[in-house]
Amino acid sequence: MSAATTATGGDGPVPPPRASAPGDVADSPPIDGTTTAPPVVDRPAAGGVAWPAGVPVAEPAEPVVADVEPGRVRWDPAERRARASQSFWTAVVGVPAIFSVLRLGVEAGGELQTTLLLVANVGPVNLLAGFLTTAARLLSTGLVAVFALGAVLAVSADQLPPGTRRRPLFARWADITPAWVVLASFLLALITWPLLYLPLLLPAFVAAFQLRPGRLHERVVPRLLLIGALLAGYGWLMLPTLREAMRQGDEWLVLALIVVPPLLALFITGPLPGMVIRPLASVTEVAVLATLVWAAVPVISTPVLPLTVTTVGPESGPTEDVRGHVVTTDDVNMVILQERGGVRYVPVDLVRAQVLCPSEEELPRHQLRIHDFHVEDSLLEGMGRRVRPVHRIDAACRTPA
Repeated sequence: MSAATTATGGDGPVPPPRASAPGDVADSPPIDGTTTAPPVVDRPAAGGVAWPAGVPVAEPAEPVVADVEPGRVRWDPAERRARASQSFWTAVVGVPAIFSVLRLGVEAGGELQTTLLLVANVGPVNLLAGFLTTAARLLSTGLVAVFALGAVLAVSADQLPPGTRRRPLFARWADITPAWVVLASFLLALITWPLLYLPLLLPAFVAAFQLRPGRLHERVVPRLLLIGALLAGYGWLMLPTLREAMRQGDEWLVLALIVVPPLLALFITGPLPGMVIRPLASVTEVAVLATLVWAAVPVISTPVLPLTVTTVGPESGPTEDVRGHVVTTDDVNMVILQERGGVRYVPVDLVRAQVLCPSEEELPRHQLRIHDFHVEDSLLEGMGRRVRPVHRIDAACRTPA
């Protein structure tokens, strides 16, 4: 008897499968001299060890083949969330840092020493606050555009035969981005965009979440009633502004931004024809990139420090108004980055007055309101003006530099 024979009731490892050989049956020798073990089917293995017939033979495992359509990548949900989270936090940390450095260089007029002066006196909290108040609108615009276009391109690409073409870039981004990131981008846009452009969020939201009219209700009549109720509520909100824009006569942009978006939301979900997917994807990617670059120019050039007019002069002599941004103040001098360029050190003893002034970009261009909110204000700015109404602009701010 071989010492490598495996018993049926042992706790040892499960033996590997053996291929059966018909006709090779041999009687095993007696175990205790009185009984005879069951016949053993000789399954040759390494070393010539016999296999007991009473021990079941493990069947070889069959490979599991996932039913995946050719040409498509099936992302694991955990991996997709990890990739989207990593990309999101990289953008959250990296984009403000890059924009802050560029803003300091632009505000310094491209001069190295002035840039170093600003870096030494403008803290990271000021840079972050300045970025959030000015660039949050740009960031939310880019995210909303990418998610809306990506969802439409994704549902359009799903209608094509598998493997016919590669999925567009925005569609792949929309696939790996969690829903909470998409919703957060729309909320950020809701509170930072001017009220004049908020109607554009309607078709963008419908496209990003693919809210087709058929999802409102399975029956046609209730669906039409729901759509009518939503349009009626939108009309009640915008009707006074629409009347005022028509009365003024030259507010065609305002009229288009109020009327077109809700109608566009009814037909924007897709899918699009297959022949236009690839050209449209290429055009939209270039257009979104160009728009973000164009919109980033005023964001980078927006001052980090507040604009002030400082009255300088002796107590009994002529005074001078210095228009610029106060960098720092100590016991000896007040350092002012002048609006026309250059740094001026003003002795503290000569400072007589100082007022805070708005920039030219903050001055209103439209005389329209939406229920007591100015159309060029965001929701945050509108609520802030209710708490602290706009004060009268000082005469020193109107004086040319």
